[in-house]
Amino acid sequence: MFQGSLFAGRALISPVVLSQTRTSFAVLVLAVFLSVRYGWEFFRIGRQDLAVCAAVGTLGLAGSNFLYYFAIQHSTVAIAITLQYTAPVWVLMWMVLGGRERLSMVRVGSVVLAMVGIALTIGLFRLGAVLNFLGAGAAMVASFSFAFYNIGAQRLVSRHHQLRIMLYVLLSATVFWFVIDPPWRLAAQHYSAAQWGFLFLFACCSTLLPYVFFFSGLKYLDPTRAVIASCLEPVFAVLFAAAFIHESVGWLQVLGIAAVLAGTVMAQLGGKEQPLPEVA
Repeated sequence: MFQGSLFAGRALISPVVLSQTRTSFAVLVLAVFLSVRYGWEFFRIGRQDLAVCAAVGTLGLAGSNFLYYFAIQHSTVAIAITLQYTAPVWVLMWMVLGGRERLSMVRVGSVVLAMVGIALTIGLFRLGAVLNFLGAGAAMVASFSFAFYNIGAQRLVSRHHQLRIMLYVLLSATVFWFVIDPPWRLAAQHYSAAQWGFLFLFACCSTLLPYVFFFSGLKYLDPTRAVIASCLEPVFAVLFAAAFIHESVGWLQVLGIAAVLAGTVMAQLGGKEQPLPEVA
């Protein structure tokens, strides 16, 4: 996960560098595309919304990415991704407590199905591994960051073009990482050309393209539906592994995939929540 050995040598790529380069390369490519496609007027945004973008980019995007990779280092992918994807619970609780949604059996059922499905899909119940509390704690904090990221970004894209918000969220995360890990320190790692190529492709495939679709989805979905739909990520990871590197898929994984799909469909077909009456 953190080595470019598949492409170039055995040099270690830390979670900080992985998180930093994926946002840096992604925002660079996106900024060039938007300036050519829409012109510089597209980048206009108010100070208040820019401040919210900064919070979403640092506390949400950068926080969830780093803490997830940190959790993997100190635990397992299965534990890290399962705990991170408790985010739908926190999003639903926030929306209900904030008066933006009513607590319904459909919503609760979709969240539970998605979470159980993820645990089954990535094989959490057959690991037999000892839980590392440092890794598990990092993954739980990552879930809060992921929830905040979904709620904050959805509010922003309701007022702006989704790619404008995506740009400033990524830019905020990039600035944050350059403060933590300045460019000269990154250059001192002496990565090979092949490793830099791997990091660039990783940024485009794991950040740029998925985030374009994710921010576009936030334009039309409420945060609960959006974060439940994102639970399909582990499902596709398992299916791609089976298709391209011939990993076996057991019956528990099939059951888990079905549960995630069912939870996602329940969330999308649950009907638009009616706004709660305002209290005088």
